[in-house]
This record gives sequence, C-alpha cells and structure tokens, in this order.
Amino acid sequence: MSGSVASLIENARREGRPALDEKDGKSCLSAFGITVPKSVVVECAADGWKACENLTPPFAVKGMSRDVLHKSDKGAVRLNLTNNDEVVTAIAEIETALRAHTKNIDGYLIEEMAAPGHELVIGGVRDPQFGPLVMIGLGGIFIEVFEDVAFGICPITESDANQMLDELKSASVLAGARGGLIADRDLIINALLAVGGASGLLMSYGADIAELDINPLIVTEKGAVAVDARVVLSDKASHNIEVVTFQSPEDVVAAFKPLYEPKTIGVVGASSTNMNRLNNYIRWVRDFGFEGEIYPIHPTATEIDGLPAYPSLAETPKPVDYAMVGVPSEKVPATIENANGRCRFAHIIAAGFGEKGTPEGDQLQDSLLKAAKKAGVRLLGPNCNGGFSPRSPYTYVNGMLPEMGTIGCVSQSGGLGIDVLRRGETKGLRFSGLMTIGNAADLGPTDLLEFYLADPKTKIIGMYVEGVKEGRKFFELLRRSNGEKPVVLLKGGRTALGLQAAESHTGSLAGDDRVWRALARQTGAVIVSTLEEYLDVLLAFQMIPVRSENPTNSAAIFGNGGGTSVLAVDSFANRGIRIDRFLPLTQRKLAGLGLPPGCALNNPIDTPGGSIRVDNGAMGERIMEIVYANENVQAFVMHLNIPVLMRQVMPGQDLLVNLMDGADRVEKKYPGRTHFLLVLRSDGRAEMDDKKREAREWALQRGYPVFDELTNAVNALSAISTYEAFLAERE
Repeated sequence: MSGSVASLIENARREGRPALDEKDGKSCLSAFGITVPKSVVVECAADGWKACENLTPPFAVKGMSRDVLHKSDKGAVRLNLTNNDEVVTAIAEIETALRAHTKNIDGYLIEEMAAPGHELVIGGVRDPQFGPLVMIGLGGIFIEVFEDVAFGICPITESDANQMLDELKSASVLAGARGGLIADRDLIINALLAVGGASGLLMSYGADIAELDINPLIVTEKGAVAVDARVVLSDKASHNIEVVTFQSPEDVVAAFKPLYEPKTIGVVGASSTNMNRLNNYIRWVRDFGFEGEIYPIHPTATEIDGLPAYPSLAETPKPVDYAMVGVPSEKVPATIENANGRCRFAHIIAAGFGEKGTPEGDQLQDSLLKAAKKAGVRLLGPNCNGGFSPRSPYTYVNGMLPEMGTIGCVSQSGGLGIDVLRRGETKGLRFSGLMTIGNAADLGPTDLLEFYLADPKTKIIGMYVEGVKEGRKFFELLRRSNGEKPVVLLKGGRTALGLQAAESHTGSLAGDDRVWRALARQTGAVIVSTLEEYLDVLLAFQMIPVRSENPTNSAAIFGNGGGTSVLAVDSFANRGIRIDRFLPLTQRKLAGLGLPPGCALNNPIDTPGGSIRVDNGAMGERIMEIVYANENVQAFVMHLNIPVLMRQVMPGQDLLVNLMDGADRVEKKYPGRTHFLLVLRSDGRAEMDDKKREAREWALQRGYPVFDELTNAVNALSAISTYEAFLAERE
C-alpha cells in the first residue's frame, strides 16, 4: 500500500503541485489504516447529481485547487447537503467562489459526512532539528484559539501517544466528563501511531511531507474518521529519514580521552612581553595541578613564562592532546591547518565567525572547518571560553577546586559556563567536566552528550543549549539511554517559533518550546527555565538518591516562617507534589510535645523562632522523629530562617548546628525513608551569610542538598519527582 502513497507524491511533484489534493491526501491516510469517508471526485456540477447515487446522505462538497489550501476561507466548502440537487447547487456556488481566487480548479470532492463526535486534530510537521513531529489536540475551527495540543518526536510509541493525550487540557472531556460523549481512546492512539509511529506515515514519508493536518478527526465511542486531510509536500523529494549511527561506548570514551585527560596542552596566543589572557591561562592550569607538558606556541619567541615555546602545533616535542587557541580570528584557520596531524582537540576562543551572521563570518568559519579536517583536529567553538576537567586536571576558570565530581556539563555560552562552575561550586556541585562550545562549528551538544552518556565517571548531565544541529541523533541518544542518567536541559530561545511561515495548523503551533517539552516527556530529560533552577536541579540529582520504586508525590514541610510555608504549599501543588494533612495520630503526638499556641502542626509544620529554640533546638528533632515514624511522605523539607533563629540565642549555644545534627540523627535512624532537603534563608547581612556558608558546608559533608529558598527546593524536588516517574513508567 505504501507504494501507492509514493505514486501519489510523485504525481503531485510531476504536476508541480505543492500539496496533495484532499482526495489523494485521504488515500495516503487510508493506506496507513486511518478510516476516511466514502467519496467521489467530479469535474463539474453536471456530474454531481449522478455521483451521489452511490453515496449515502448527508453529503459534504469541497472544491479542490492547488492554489487554495484553506478551502473554507475561500467559500469552497458546503456541508449537510441532503440530496442530489443540493449537491449540484453547491458545486456551482463553490465554482463561483473559487473563480474569484484562481483559474486552477482540480475538481469537486463529494463525500459522505461522518456522524457527529469529538473533533480532534492530528498533524505532522518536519522540525529542522529533530525531524518528523506528530501532534494531537482539540481540532475544528478554533484550533489556533485554544491551542490545546501536544507534540511528539517521531517515532512515537503507544506509551508516548497515551502521555500526549493525558497532556491535553481537554483530556477529561474526551473521556466523557459530566456525562458527555466518550471518544474511543484506543482509536485515537491507533490513528496517532498510524501517522507518527515507527511504521507510520511520517516515518515512511517524513522527508517528503513538510506538513500534515487531519482536521477534524471525528471520534465517537465506535469510530474515528478523518474528515479533512491536508498534505503539504517538502521542496525536495526523498523517502529517507536521517540515518543515525552510533559508536560503542568504549570507542566514544577512548575518542574523547585526549580532551578530558590530556597529557600535553598547547597554548596558542600567549605573549612573550606582556601578560594577556593566554599567559594567565598557563598559570591557572599550572596552579590547578596539571602535571603534563604545556607548550606555548609563538611564531618568534623561544620561551614564555619559563616554558620553551614552539613556532606551531606541529613542532612540539610530543603531539598535542588539547590546545587552547586565543589568536585573532583571521589567524585561526592557518594555526589549525599548520598543526598537520599533531593536535587532537582545539578550543577556539576567538569570535568573528558564524555567529556574526555575515558572509565574511560564515566564510571564515568554513575555512576553519576545512583546515581542521585537513589537519585532523576536532574543534570546540569558535566563540567560547575553554574547557574544565578535574581529571587531568585543567581549567579555564581560576580559583576552582580540582575535585573530581559526577556532573558533566556542556555550555554554548562561555560566560554562562563560568557562572555554572563558580556558583555551582559554591552550592556544592562537583564536576566530571565542563566544555563550552560556542558556535559548535564542529563538535556540538550531540557529540558531548554521547560522551557523557558513555562516560562511567559522569552520573548526571547538564546542558545549556541554544540549538542542536544533529537533533535527530540527540533525540535518539536520549531515547536509547532511557533515563539511565539524569539529563538536565537549560534551553535558550524556547519561546521563538521553531518554524516560520507555516502553511498548516500544525506548523503554526509547533513552537520550539513545545518540541523540547515533547523531547523531555519522551526521553526522561528534565527541562529547566533559569540558571538558578539549573544549578538547583543538578545539585538535587547529585545529592538525592532517586527511587523509581516509590516516585515522589508528597512532602512534609517543617520550619520557622508560616507565610513562606504557605507559598511553598502552593508551589508544590502546582508541580504535582501534595502537602497532605498529617494523620490524626501524628497530630496528637505533635500536640503532645507541648508547643505553645501559634504553632501549626498539620503540615506544613510552622514553629516560630521561640518554639524551635526549645532545649537549644532539640524540639526540632522530636518533631521530625514523630513525622518519620508515623507518616509515609516521600520528602521532608526543613527550612530555617537563620536571622530569626539567631535573634535570641544564648552565649555558647549553636542552635543552627543543633537543629541540623538532630535532623541528621533522624535521617540516619530511618535510612531511605524520605528525601531530605534543607533550606537555609539569610537576609544578606555578612554575619548571616557567614552562618549560612558554615551550615551549607556541614550539610554537604553529610550528603544533604541546601537551597536558598523554599521555591528553589520546589524546583529541585519537582525534577526528582518527574525523573522518578519516568523511571517507574519505563520499568
């Protein structure tokens, strides 16, 4: 049957049509198992009367023209026609309406009307990054008004299709809410898979189909009928989806070893007379503990910073594993070409290439790529800051700790990479590596994702990306890993439209944000919106053991600050995490502690400063003990407002440490019972910030993540919950 689809596409291209007519579009759907109305095409009104004899009323009549995609907008549709005469009249009226817009009329489609039901839309569009996408949503004439749609990256599975339906705001309506009509869910899923599944239309002909709309797909308890179909063809004919190839994990790790564990580093651009950025870089790398050989590269100097200098990357005593290249942009291609096979990786920090958006910049970047290919060098950048690896170790940010961690990061922004390293280290993040990639002219997010997924030293992956050239492989890598490692994505520019000048409903709705949300839903990756959230979520994954067998959906909150707790309850609820009232037994035991009036004991537990100071903080441990012993909450969030706690502390007391020691004892008594998160709030005064830093260090040494506000803890726990739910569904 698929051969007939190929013929329809080829015929349309041969005739110069940008889209299949509706009859042919429905033939494509029928070939993939989607029910379409019985119909016939006639050339004129005179033929309409006889054509109706083999159809059952009521009828629909639609004018077909290669110049008109949206027929109803041009008055080329008539519905609910009850007899042959009405059909003849309708064809004549449609002809008049179309003649006002075009001379090309390809005929008139007469078809049986489907029984009333829920009107859905199933669409397809080719995304420039990820390839074919499939869409499901509330259809009909108000599709762009309500925008109640969900996308999936093809091929989707039955599980993906179910999750897409669950994402719709109208999901309960389709299920017959308030006694309404029920739409057969299985039929909807079958139609989705026929379009976007592994053997569906888009995977079979996705390169030929630019956009597809089935609007509406009328669904009842007994059937699903594609009433209208629009298939817009791509500019270039091809029946192949991008072929993705993968190396073995061992080969990937081996290929990137010179980048993350170099034994020799070349530095191109250090001065023999002044102190510039590259001279500083040499000192930072030395101070960081790099024990390999550093080769300054200079056209005339014989020594720089006490190190022998060499004229080019090809003339060093040993081949260069990794080079930091800081010469002006116009000199970079020749510098790389002159490496002549003796440099494995090079970081290009100069700007002035493709990011300029000028012919000159594009040409210079092309020259750089040609030079790198000729010289056998893999490039990072240009237009970035460098790399950080505690394995060798080496760094492009001074003052960092050379402590090996488990978080592998990628950043398309050099400056943001510095923020991630500096602020992340303060929060307690420890990295297995961070690479800035700028324009990603050669190595890009997909390459480094493949490495981190294969790298046994990396347990969590964080990525700031603005665009992905090998989007299909990026998706397939995440899909294949199936949540094996948490992947946290901070995506720049998600609100910009991913596709411009779309001709179909589907294309106009396929914004970049929806596509990345689909990727996250299908692969278990976690999407975050801000740098602060990115760091908090990475910290949570580093410190909190995930539990697929008991996904987090409830939490208890304890601390001093009633209003703060109330706001946190709302934030948790918005993320699908319940703050349930405690059991009566728990409330009685808490009341038995004799806390003064003003304390809330129902969850959240609010104990004003004077109450929480009882017995120099011992009351906090008693409260936690009761909750842990009697409640089945998946997370416990303790928030401490440090300035309030310190207000009336007696000399010799360390209330903050006592509270945390008590929490630690309860946690150790009930190992694995809950996720414990600590929120330490300061007012910005130096004394309070110092207290907070000391307390954070205490917590990190014991394996507890610390957050600045309850909202930060909400973001972190929500990410843990989402990831755990994905793992549970996977298993």
